[in-house]
Amino acid sequence: MTALTSVAPPAPLTVDEPRARFRDLLLGEWFKLLSLRSIRWGLVLGLLGLVFLNANAAIADVNDWAHFSDEQRAWFVPGGALASSFTNNACIATLLIAGSLGAVSLVSEYATGQIRTTFAAVPARRALLCAKILVLTLVMTVFGAVATGASFFVSQAVLSNKHAGISIAEPGIWQALLASALLPPVCALTGLGLAALIRHSVATVVATVTVLLLIPNFLSQNHHWSACLYHATPFRAWQVLHDLIGAPVNPHLEFPAEPAGEWWVYLAWALGGVLVTLFFGARRDV
Repeated sequence: MTALTSVAPPAPLTVDEPRARFRDLLLGEWFKLLSLRSIRWGLVLGLLGLVFLNANAAIADVNDWAHFSDEQRAWFVPGGALASSFTNNACIATLLIAGSLGAVSLVSEYATGQIRTTFAAVPARRALLCAKILVLTLVMTVFGAVATGASFFVSQAVLSNKHAGISIAEPGIWQALLASALLPPVCALTGLGLAALIRHSVATVVATVTVLLLIPNFLSQNHHWSACLYHATPFRAWQVLHDLIGAPVNPHLEFPAEPAGEWWVYLAWALGGVLVTLFFGARRDV
């Protein structure tokens, strides 16, 4: 009779994999963002559209130059020349483009279900969302800088035909250019926060357009509460910061905006979008 001997089960194979570093999350979000065709085409077409809008305004001023009075020509340099380099229409287009792209960068993952795979691969949601925020901010800041710089130099080249262009060394010009360059990341982070809150493609884009563009049109400066809300919108903040010569304040307005406070408006909207994204994106189930 032979004795039975017990055989120990084989030890499980273990593979030492390096832990994901934050740099890896940044690279992953970078490739993920630029892999979206809507983002790529939105950036390219948005850039071309903004430069065209501003160049077209400069061309219109050159064509109307002969009809300008002496007072209008005296005001045009530098105020009108800067206004032609980044118009109100270009600002409205920036609100739409940047806000929508910021929303699409996150809501597209919820629409396709890819967000489940993403969070399964990276359980640290806040770290992942921080990487997404940083990548989106970088891309939209570069977009804003390129759009602002290209629009400025193209428009001033057009206006130079009438000796109406201004130099990059004009006093106060850098505040105006910086306000235009930082508008896209501010709007994009706002759209990102709304995407984390709503998580529905159409509803998120509609909410982004409503918050950034439609609501300011219904606000006035005749009442204190309405003026406070109006001056706290990115559109109005950009208008104040982009005013190179300081337009005369309407004496009938009791609550005019202060340029120094509009930088805080930019910061508040960007920070608000970041906090909403981190809170709702990390806590709510997908």
